[in-house]
Amino acid sequence: MLVAEILKSKGDAVFSIAPDTTVAQACAELDTRRVGALIVCDGDRVAGVFSERDVVKAVTAQGAGALDRPVSDFMSADVVFAKPGETVAILMGRMTDRRIRHLPVMRDSRLAGVISIGDVVKCQIAEATQEAESLRTYISAG
Repeated sequence: MLVAEILKSKGDAVFSIAPDTTVAQACAELDTRRVGALIVCDGDRVAGVFSERDVVKAVTAQGAGALDRPVSDFMSADVVFAKPGETVAILMGRMTDRRIRHLPVMRDSRLAGVISIGDVVKCQIAEATQEAESLRTYISAG
C-alpha cells in the first residue's frame, strides 16, 4: 500500500501550530485534537514537529517553566518526510530506524498530510488479514 492510499482513506487533515506557540498551548492542542504530534509551520514552510515526546523532554529539562516557552525551543527541527508514492514498508523502516512516530507527507513541495505509526500498523494489519483470508479461500476452494 502507498502513502497516497492511506491519506485517501484517513484524510489529509494536518494540525499545525506556529513556532512561537507556547508548550502549554501546544499541549492543549494535542489534547483537543487527540493526536500525538503537531506540525510546526512557519508560513508555508514546515519548521519542525512537536510531539508528546518533546513535551516530556521540555519539562524534564526545564521543569514547569518550559510550559511558557515556545515550541521552537523543543521541537524536532530535523524533519523526516514521506512522499505519496512511497510504500508502507519503506515508511515502517524509516520510522523504526529513526525512532519517530509521525511523518509529514510532502506533495509538490506542499504539506499533504501526516502519517503516524498507528496508520502504518493499521495498514499492515489490514494487509495481513486480507492475505490470510485469501489463503483460507484458496485452500478451501482446492
